[in-house]
Amino acid sequence: MEQLALVTKTPTENDLLSECRKGDREAMHFLFVENHRRVYSIALNFFGGKQEQAEDITQQVFLKIFTKMTFRGDSEFTTWLYRLTVNACIDETRKNRRLFGIADWFGTRDPEAKVSLNDIVQSHEISAEVQAAIHAMKPDFRVPIILKYVEGLSYQEIADVLECSIGTVSSRLNRGHKMLAAKLGHLRGEI
Repeated sequence: MEQLALVTKTPTENDLLSECRKGDREAMHFLFVENHRRVYSIALNFFGGKQEQAEDITQQVFLKIFTKMTFRGDSEFTTWLYRLTVNACIDETRKNRRLFGIADWFGTRDPEAKVSLNDIVQSHEISAEVQAAIHAMKPDFRVPIILKYVEGLSYQEIADVLECSIGTVSSRLNRGHKMLAAKLGHLRGEI
């Protein structure tokens, strides 16, 4: 006698997106859960750690995805999602004419190490200086730095998100590094 095995099939990205277009709430929930961190992380870093703005952008991005679903499949879904998120952040900045930066990246290097109050204060001071330096950068230089060092994207992935060449990404990162080095040179050896 043959035994029938139940096979649970994980939906492909295209299947999931197709179901979202049809209004399937379960597919929308799955898409949201799988990608929420990516959108929130970019927005949080883009707006200098301001959680309320990051939450607003995250909500705007997913609302747009679920109501207008304009993904055509010309690129990877995550590339399109990053592009949509960056554009939403830039649009919000233009709308409100605010300055923005990047969240606190610094903490202790060894989680087992005991940290003194002085170390914590120094870490926060360094973080504030780095954040202020990144705040002062134009989005053309700020965004590639966020995508590279916070999201860990490759040059090609950044180029896809920003819809520019790898050479442009390389140039913007190089110029961004030089700007930060000029403003933060006094911190060498501290970080």
